Amino acid sequence: MWDKEVQANNTIPRQYSVSVDVIIPVYKPDTKFNQLIERLTKQTVKPNRIILLQTVETETDSTEKQEKALAYALSLSSSICRIESYEIKKPDFDHGGTRNYGASLSQAEIIVFMTQDAVPADVNLINSLLIPFQDRKVAAAYGRQLAMQKSGIIESYTRQFNYPDHSYTKSLEDLPKLGIKTYFCSNVCAAYRKSVYEELSGFVTKTIFNEDMIMAAGIINAGYSITYAADARVYHSHIYTYMQQFKRNFDLAVSQKQYDHIFSSVKSETEGTKMVKQTLNYLIEKKQYILIPDLIFLSGFKYLGYLAGKNYDKLPKNVIKKLSLNPSYWN
Repeated sequence: MWDKEVQANNTIPRQYSVSVDVIIPVYKPDTKFNQLIERLTKQTVKPNRIILLQTVETETDSTEKQEKALAYALSLSSSICRIESYEIKKPDFDHGGTRNYGASLSQAEIIVFMTQDAVPADVNLINSLLIPFQDRKVAAAYGRQLAMQKSGIIESYTRQFNYPDHSYTKSLEDLPKLGIKTYFCSNVCAAYRKSVYEELSGFVTKTIFNEDMIMAAGIINAGYSITYAADARVYHSHIYTYMQQFKRNFDLAVSQKQYDHIFSSVKSETEGTKMVKQTLNYLIEKKQYILIPDLIFLSGFKYLGYLAGKNYDKLPKNVIKKLSLNPSYWN
């Protein structure tokens, strides 16, 4: 539901004025992309620019539907909120490098990264992302992800587990208590202080994904803070098959293995076990016993994918490509 209400007691003071750009990688956009752009242009605090990074495989890669989606987005450009599109060849796409390219096009003090399937829940999204930056120690803020209406009970609860309804700020001193969650940040909807982003040389390049958590670790270890802004809400969720979930967790573990110097000191399995237990209790509480086998299979595929990813360097490349959600990364 598109909530147009804005909380009057939760707005940026007039004396705190910053420039902000939104950067969105785009590949085969659908109707959610149109909703995203529409709602960004209707924000109470409008971005100066929306920078679209369109990935194309070949000159004939885009369909008429996709071309219309992009053309519609560009038609919403105005003098207040300019919308620009830049083309990326698919072989050149990289989760970190492509976003770095988008950042290089921006002169804003705050850069917001979003994915094309994240739909703002209200007109206060940008405002809520900017509020934490009044604290000079805060270098990043990420939003709350709400499950789409068609999501199942397990996916909806997973979103609630990972994205609660209260905000908090994390720093290095929270590492013993929060573990891997200290480094959590999601480029589905995340804002960064450009000066700190540049100080840390941007996102890592040539990464299978997880560029946001690697950057978050750099921010935390450099002595800055990260805020989870629960009032900055977007609708975003996925309906994965068991095998897709396996592959996603395979890639997650690969990224952690490749950046072992960052993640080796923190355990993520503990957090996963905690989520499974709480989800199981939730299903029992709601008398959704029929979904318990689904949870068991889903959790099993997640764990097996993660375990395989942790040992990817022992596997042949042809096997790795079959287990990965991003096979082109291995070319």
